Amino acid sequence: MAGNKMLQFVTVPRATPEKRGVEDRKDDFGEIYREFAAERAAEQAARCSQCGVPYCQSHCPLHNNIPDWLRLTAEGRLREAYDISQITNTFPEICGRICPQDRLCEGNCVIEQSGHGTVTIGAVEKYITDTAFEEGWVEPIRPQSERPESVGIIGGGPGGLAAADMLRRAGVQVTVYDRYDRAGGLLSYGIPGFKLEKEIVERRNRQLEDGGVRFALGVEVGRDITFAEIRDKHDAVVIATGVYKSRELEGHNHDASGIVRAIDYLTASSKKYFGDAVPEFDSGELNADGKRVVVIGGGDTAMDCVRTAIRQGATSVKCLYRRDRANMPGSQREVQNAEEEGVEFVWLTAPAGFEVGAGEAMKGGPAIDLRVSEAETVGHPVAVAGGAPVAGVRVQRMKLGEADATGRQRPEIIEGADYVEDADLVVKALGFEPEDLPTLWEEPELEVTRWGTIRADFRTHETGLEGVYAVGDIVRGASLVVWAIRDGREAAEAILDRFAAAQASVAAE
Repeated sequence: MAGNKMLQFVTVPRATPEKRGVEDRKDDFGEIYREFAAERAAEQAARCSQCGVPYCQSHCPLHNNIPDWLRLTAEGRLREAYDISQITNTFPEICGRICPQDRLCEGNCVIEQSGHGTVTIGAVEKYITDTAFEEGWVEPIRPQSERPESVGIIGGGPGGLAAADMLRRAGVQVTVYDRYDRAGGLLSYGIPGFKLEKEIVERRNRQLEDGGVRFALGVEVGRDITFAEIRDKHDAVVIATGVYKSRELEGHNHDASGIVRAIDYLTASSKKYFGDAVPEFDSGELNADGKRVVVIGGGDTAMDCVRTAIRQGATSVKCLYRRDRANMPGSQREVQNAEEEGVEFVWLTAPAGFEVGAGEAMKGGPAIDLRVSEAETVGHPVAVAGGAPVAGVRVQRMKLGEADATGRQRPEIIEGADYVEDADLVVKALGFEPEDLPTLWEEPELEVTRWGTIRADFRTHETGLEGVYAVGDIVRGASLVVWAIRDGREAAEAILDRFAAAQASVAAE
């Protein structure tokens, strides 16, 4: 009987949740996708081919048991579908919203390869967990027994929270230290509400706190507490700080006011969304309202910035990217959403300098090469006024040349083809790099790679310091939320194994 409900991909076309109208969604930060109705979710889940080798599962970093919870959804057994989905994923309702399914599970769906259109896995995952919360199936964290061991987690982003969840469910005493005034990391302050409404994150934070996780918020390691003090307080430590050091552009007029970092811009917008006082936003420094906005970069952060600027009331929004559409790292789905909302993408372009002045950007003058460097400040919105106000970005046109070591064609400058894009606000979304933690934390024995990321075992996530683990972007470099969740869960398992081994050793003596 179960089989009769499946294999519908030949007769049932792929469908995604309805998007809110462009004019409607441009006016607020609410999520743009509507919920699946129960019948539609079951219908789309029934399109799964239940293949013997599920590539969707193998290409999911968490190896979620996708075929099983799709089948259960198609059969109307949603409670069981939720039970299966949450076994491998700490935050399925978050992954269902922000994972780039087109590059992971859905992009590797067998029926997609056969030309029938992939199963809408992400939307069904979101539907399952949202229903579970509505129906009260998401149970509070209640350990069967309390354990004496204590773990300190530095960083309240997805990796740190995933580790906290698993450790607390095992009865471990957990304290999360975070520099911000809310937990969630980029889930709270980096990803805009139109992709992930903040109540979704706050709900999980409340669940963790109600379950006994202690949050030490507004606490920065190296300033308010030392790394050594945290190690002394706890039996194990998890470093889950993420990477917040922005890559910067230096060169002609790079310090002009109105040239800001993506992390500052998005954080200010998120704080305003929460209802916080944000002087930099209210003054207009980190607010796109009424401005011509140029965003530099082609990743998901750049997509977040351009779509945020639209909602803030920018008069125009352009995105400069040095390669073409096919080679950009950001989600193609996000590019489409941005274009629908009025963003203009200027492909094969790179900044060569900035023009300043109160009026129209100057059209003359030589191009000045810019180079990428590391920012000196991280993590907090800062005063962005540097010199005279920016009036434009001097743009170099590019072409794609020979492939590099990764197989991607290198962008090459087309000499003599530069021009100026008028701009009142320029947002640099060039990626992120790790902070120099050994120096900031006065812990020279914390080993890092040549990229500045923490060196950790890829299975246990333990560093060279005994009892110290590291997860997420601070190990991988800027990556996906789903990878951070996986790392946090694996580190928690390794820590529990460590505690069990220690108990066994004591018992044997």
